[in-house]
Amino acid sequence: MEISEKLLCVFSATVEEQDGSYVIEVPKREFNDGDIQLEEVYQTALLPALSSNSDDQPEQTRESSETSPPEPPVTEDEIRTVEIENTGEQGDGIARVERGYVIIVPETEPGDHVKVKVTGVRENVAFAEVIEREDT
Repeated sequence: MEISEKLLCVFSATVEEQDGSYVIEVPKREFNDGDIQLEEVYQTALLPALSSNSDDQPEQTRESSETSPPEPPVTEDEIRTVEIENTGEQGDGIARVERGYVIIVPETEPGDHVKVKVTGVRENVAFAEVIEREDT
């Protein structure tokens, strides 16, 4: 499956029925991060949960998707140029790269364009330090 670089957020939710419609609740944190806004229209994709045992999914695909989540799109010691999009709860800058993957960069502000060195990588987030600030 190919995932667009325009991906704004990824979260898990349960589809519920309300007043004759089906509803997916979007976590508040997705609005707080500033990527999505009320009253805007977005494309939505639904994927089975990793623990799903759907008979429509081939056995080999089911097993591999359950045991190996996608690899982070960055590696430790990698050098990247990023734009800081917003500020996290601790005051650190937040940049997003492929698939909406978050890189936390201390001592930056929204709008900063910085060259960073990735210092730590986790499944859902990476940490980096500024090695150069670009003039905008």
